[in-house]
Amino acid sequence: MILTITLNPSIDRRYNIDKIEKGKIFRTDNYQYTIGGKGLNVTKVIKTLDEPVIATGFLGGSSGDYIDKGLNNIDISHRFIKIGEETRSCLAVISSDGSQMEILERGPSISEDEISEFLKLYEELLEKVDIICASGSIPYGVPLEIYRDMINLAKKKDKKFILDASGETLRFGIDAGPYLVKPNKKELEDLTGIKIDSNEQLIRAVKDLSRKDIEIVVVSLGEEGAMAVHNDDVYKVIIPNIKALNPIGSGDSMIAGFAVAINRNYDLETMLKIGAACGTANAMESETGKVNKNNVDRIMENILIEKLT
Repeated sequence: MILTITLNPSIDRRYNIDKIEKGKIFRTDNYQYTIGGKGLNVTKVIKTLDEPVIATGFLGGSSGDYIDKGLNNIDISHRFIKIGEETRSCLAVISSDGSQMEILERGPSISEDEISEFLKLYEELLEKVDIICASGSIPYGVPLEIYRDMINLAKKKDKKFILDASGETLRFGIDAGPYLVKPNKKELEDLTGIKIDSNEQLIRAVKDLSRKDIEIVVVSLGEEGAMAVHNDDVYKVIIPNIKALNPIGSGDSMIAGFAVAINRNYDLETMLKIGAACGTANAMESETGKVNKNNVDRIMENILIEKLT
């Protein structure tokens, strides 16, 4: 069983228009509302891949009720802590030329009692799962160290923790040594202090991060694929060219593929292929955090894994 954690979920509102222009009024009949937040994107893809999953985090207000109902409608198990404030919304405007603009609400404020209630639930859920995926930002009021504390609790129970965060929450989390992290290149520069202007510097930075008691480090490189380090071995993941409709959520889909592969005890190269295939397949869909299993299987056949060192 996989547990996904979304501390700052959202209703994702996507609008497709012809061209983004400052000061203009736009009308469209091509729009969609979906349950979102990075962790819930991960959850949806895990469910699509037929792996058992349960979702947790914070939900509040009518937006929280919308997400709760949406999870029920797609038969995803979930146990969220109800909070006093309203769950946020996030807006994406996508132009026909592929450019996009995102507006992300900060999210609700979480009380100390709500945090305490969540941590008790987390400890309870740890007894039922093998893999934990924590993704995304934290709402106001939640301590920056929360991922670190959750990782330490998971490791005490010999559970594998996958962390996909940014900023100080990522930095604190890495100090606890999660099983897998997936920074992008800018986050890797910030974490290691290494300015990455070449492939050699990228390899050095990934290796440097992996030595912080992290089993697997994967750096997402967008359409260039990814780079991974495990036991000081470096792997380059080369993905096929596709026609992208909506790249938002591809990193979350990659994390979902990793979690499924780890839960099934697949080898590292298969894990990298499944993760990369899920990330690529997500970009082919208009909906965020969605993959087609047939696309995933087809893309996997065209992914190359090169061992560099």
